[in-house]
Amino acid sequence: MRLAVTGASGFCGTAVARLAASAGHEVVCVGRRPGPVGEHVFWDASAARPDLAGADAVVHLAAAVGDPRPGRAAEEAYRAVNVGGTQRLLEAAGDRPVVWVSSASVYRPGPYAAPVGEDHPADGQRGAYGRTKAEGERLALAAGAVALRPRAVYGDGDRHLLPRLRRVVRGGRAWLPGADVRMSLTAVENLAAACLAALDWPAGAYNIADAEPYGRDEVLSRVLGVPVRHVPAGLARGLAGVSPSLTRYAVDQLTDGMVLDLTRAREQGYRPQRTVADYLV
Repeated sequence: MRLAVTGASGFCGTAVARLAASAGHEVVCVGRRPGPVGEHVFWDASAARPDLAGADAVVHLAAAVGDPRPGRAAEEAYRAVNVGGTQRLLEAAGDRPVVWVSSASVYRPGPYAAPVGEDHPADGQRGAYGRTKAEGERLALAAGAVALRPRAVYGDGDRHLLPRLRRVVRGGRAWLPGADVRMSLTAVENLAAACLAALDWPAGAYNIADAEPYGRDEVLSRVLGVPVRHVPAGLARGLAGVSPSLTRYAVDQLTDGMVLDLTRAREQGYRPQRTVADYLV
């Protein structure tokens, strides 16, 4: 098919565009910058409606991402892309199939005593990213799209997750808040495969992650190459209120123990192949 991939110059979009091209699709990269393959159609997601002429389906990854400090300016900038951009994308897509890449950040903050399913409340987010992704996702679901909810996407080309994790390394140790927890992570290849498969899935929300959750301390020690030491979670949350480089959202990501329930995606045939170990050989 002729597949429009928005945000194809970004980390996740690049993986989706390349996989789509390798699967024989004609790829149209829609965004401010060209993608790694195919045709480029310029689109500023914060201000305009995209040109989807000739496209058979859309995978929407264009988004404002990150963990900004609280404030009106950040909220408005994120809403312009994640909410306004979604509305304009859906209007342009019409009745074409749309896979809208959301985030597990839409879920109400934890801690979580059990795996999180798609019916978990999607409110109470602590930052502009989670709030605006949740609002945009509601628009997408109301329009009949498939919404994928990955958590902590990692892999080659990552410009967000690993740099943030490296901030916890001091003096040859990774200083992590609170006790060890289990948590879901998502290899970018697993997300890309889900994006293409989901073009044929029923409308609705689906969690996407690696096949099994990881022990936080073990996986971060291996990824960062240093031993783990703990600091009290309460101390970390207190520092998040005054430190310019630490937010409550960042602390939550390391302490809340979010394991995603993948049952709904697995019922559609989702079989994630990649794991963190593939990057450590």
